Amino acid sequence: MAQVKTRALQSDRSAPTKAILLLILGFFLTLMLALPLRAEEGMIKSHGFAEFGELKYPEGFAHFDYVNPQAPKGGELAISAVGTFDSMNPYTRNGRAGALSSEQFESLLIASYDEPGSYYGLIAESLEYPESQDWVIFNLRPEARFSNGSPVTAADVVFSHNILLDQGLQSYAEAVRKRIPKAEALGTYQVKFHFSPDFPRRAMISQVAGTPVFSKAWFEADPETRRLDEPRLDPGIGSGPYILDTVDINQRITYRRNPDYWGKELNVNIGRHNYDAIRVEYFGDAIAAMEGFKAGIYTLRPENNSKSWATAYEFDAVVNGDVIKGQIANGNVPAANGFVMNLLRPQFQDIRVREAVQLAFNFEWTNESLQYGLFRHRSSFWQDSDLAASGLPQGLELEALAALGEQIDPAILTSEPVVAHSSKPNRPNDRRNLRRAMKLLDEAGWTVSSDGKRRNVAGEILAIEFLLDSPTLERIVGPYVENLRTMGIDAVLNRVDYAQYTSRRREKDFDMVSFAYRTSLEPSTGLYQQYGSEAHAYSVFNPAGLADSAVDALIDNIVDAKTQDVLYSNTRALDRVLRAKRFMVPTWYLDVSWIAYWRQYAYPENLPPYDTGLLDLWWIDAEREAELKASGALR
Repeated sequence: MAQVKTRALQSDRSAPTKAILLLILGFFLTLMLALPLRAEEGMIKSHGFAEFGELKYPEGFAHFDYVNPQAPKGGELAISAVGTFDSMNPYTRNGRAGALSSEQFESLLIASYDEPGSYYGLIAESLEYPESQDWVIFNLRPEARFSNGSPVTAADVVFSHNILLDQGLQSYAEAVRKRIPKAEALGTYQVKFHFSPDFPRRAMISQVAGTPVFSKAWFEADPETRRLDEPRLDPGIGSGPYILDTVDINQRITYRRNPDYWGKELNVNIGRHNYDAIRVEYFGDAIAAMEGFKAGIYTLRPENNSKSWATAYEFDAVVNGDVIKGQIANGNVPAANGFVMNLLRPQFQDIRVREAVQLAFNFEWTNESLQYGLFRHRSSFWQDSDLAASGLPQGLELEALAALGEQIDPAILTSEPVVAHSSKPNRPNDRRNLRRAMKLLDEAGWTVSSDGKRRNVAGEILAIEFLLDSPTLERIVGPYVENLRTMGIDAVLNRVDYAQYTSRRREKDFDMVSFAYRTSLEPSTGLYQQYGSEAHAYSVFNPAGLADSAVDALIDNIVDAKTQDVLYSNTRALDRVLRAKRFMVPTWYLDVSWIAYWRQYAYPENLPPYDTGLLDLWWIDAEREAELKASGALR
């Protein structure tokens, strides 16, 4: 057949016709390269994976659109961390790991920063799976190497999967073990994951594709001390572009670029990993960290403190242009920030108590008086996105909610979603909201006794401890706790050291904490650990200890979604139900990233919408750096 087509083209006497045919042929070849190859009926083989739709980048693409492929290599990224650390093992169940300690471990696929839910080959050069997604095979790159030069093999991938189940976080291990019952090496560079028929398939592939890959040989050389669940200063070996250089406990950590990094010429890495070194300077508190930045001890600072952003950047280096105070648009769903109530505690079982606790927080006063009016008030768990519930439920969202029957309050079907209450900004306590809150407490059986404390019929005091590890948040939470006390609640603010806070958070030994739920434009299996029942008593990602059958059913629908419409509708339904549960006091959010940096840094003009790229897209401008050092601004 190919021979006949060739002859037909050769006998064509019309040059324009030839040109048109060649253009059409070229178009279809380009289109075919962008699509996964269906190797046989019902089978897909591809250079990447997309949760929905098609991949943006075709097989063999040169580089991501958002990188600078000519970005110079060299220099040092210097950033800060506040607090302490006692381990360089990022997966330990005990202690506190050092900043960026997980960065040296690569995964099979890597996420794209400009298309939600899309992943491209990193350690794996391709993957293949049936349309049912009952299993997936990854074909590894034979050239992939750990930092000691040993090859990354299928045996390492299987080992990594299994050790995370045996020694990883309990909530992760239990969830994954049920869903991914088997991983096997089919050959030296080919690994297969089998998925349980009892669970939805969506995101199973991206789950295993994102698993960090460890060296089996390194762990097995000393299995007693090289455990994944215990703290250690030796992080082991990974296959990433950076390796640990030096560690000074609670002072600094330095990573250096591996000159023999195996993947530096891969298309997914072109224009990335541009620093020769990454240094993390540790400080005891946020004030000391700010002073360190002003002194040039470190040179790039993502800012999350509104007071600092509004008042602390008036020093000479900012005025003369040596330090740039920048804002970068952030297209991600903002993290769901707020004050979380531990639903495992008896005082929070009544929803009227939870609503009363919400009403005690005055966002408007907090924002205007303590945060310089820089924040916006959050209501939705998927704020400012198409996944946020709004108005009355309708269409597929209404169908999903109606199917829950008696598992939900029927008012959810006919009401607009719960929104954050408004307060007057002229004083910390909005008397109207406090009166409403106190009425709710009375109705819930928590009445004021002669000593001014609220007690139930058993004489128990309504007490709330707000656990913190941050002096920055202390000034925000303090007035809120005072409002709770005004209502007769025995509320206390308890700021503890970082190690104690980490331990108590893991053990769910708290009444309330400040927390930010990670969100996504394509939510999936992570919802089980954040809001699901199966690990609610111990999952560190579910600080509320939320366990609700309606929530579980909606998460199942989301993970099982075959189309984006179904995904979005069920996520809106979940958002509506979560907000109605009132287990979190919604606080603030930003739709931009605040970043201050000494002017030797540069970044691509077309930064992607879903990542600022501080670690891997920015670079050092050597000429500007030299000018800063020559002037004495930097050492």
